[in-house]
Amino acid sequence: MTSQSQGIHQLLQAEKRAKDKLEEAKKRKGKRLKQAKEEAMVEIDQYRMQRDKEFRLIQSKIMGSQSNLSDEIEEQTLGKIQELNGYYNKHMESVMNQLLSMVCDMKPEIHVNYRATN
Repeated sequence: MTSQSQGIHQLLQAEKRAKDKLEEAKKRKGKRLKQAKEEAMVEIDQYRMQRDKEFRLIQSKIMGSQSNLSDEIEEQTLGKIQELNGYYNKHMESVMNQLLSMVCDMKPEIHVNYRATN
């Protein structure tokens, strides 16, 4: 019976060692997964920073050309305003004289459709 109890005891110890090895393997696997996840996060951050840098570079090129375009439009607008101010100054006096002559130089006349009713 001692040999049987010794055999059972050995089986229990072997089972315990197997359990310990399984737990240790699970812990190592968990550590590896955690480490792989951290490394992946680092790579993702680096990739994100690289893509963001490329995006900003492209955006600055596009916005730079747009700012040149807006400067050109601003310049054209100022030129047009100056041209209109020139027309205004050139024709203002003649228009004012014409307007004042129409208002001030009245010629009293009887309207053609007027009928005298006596």
